[in-house]
Amino acid sequence: MDKKKYLDDLHAIKYMMERSSRFISLSGTSGILAGIFALIASFIAYITVYIKPENMGYLNTDLSQESKFIIMTIAAATLLLTLGAGIIFTSKKARKDNQKLWDRQSRRLLINLLIPLVTGGIFCMILLLKGFIGLIAPATLIFYGLALVNASKYTLSEIRSLGMIEIMTGLFASYFVGFGIFFWSIGFGILHIIYGIYMQRKYGS
Repeated sequence: MDKKKYLDDLHAIKYMMERSSRFISLSGTSGILAGIFALIASFIAYITVYIKPENMGYLNTDLSQESKFIIMTIAAATLLLTLGAGIIFTSKKARKDNQKLWDRQSRRLLINLLIPLVTGGIFCMILLLKGFIGLIAPATLIFYGLALVNASKYTLSEIRSLGMIEIMTGLFASYFVGFGIFFWSIGFGILHIIYGIYMQRKYGS
């Protein structure tokens, strides 16, 4: 009995220390939804842009302005849906865990996440404008992975592992140029769904 109480006390102390130094109320549901949104976006992009004969093998293809607009619209819509789902379900998880959604830990997490993300976003916009379409999917995966690794020290350790896998997926995509949309589906779609299910099972909601 005393041993069980001792272990429970250690667990409680560890939990309080994590709460004081890390934002731990990440939602598995938002990860699953992000993956679903990414898969839908990949499918729409494939059937509206990449399936066209003139756009196959698109390392340096000069896409039409219409195709570029479609890609940007799909990307923006996916980002907004993902952010919306993330905010809604993470705020619910934070309330359940009795943790503030916006505090010192979440601010540090967001800042360290945004630095590589914003850099990668600008870099990908340049690639799009210059016509290096085939490098956009690898770049988004690599910079996203770097963002997760950079922010992982302020949240759950599983984020670092996901980030490393995203980086490796991006590197594979940069070698197999022309198949970026499929690697993008794996990195942002399937991996997010697997991550979300794992987080749900381990941490709940």
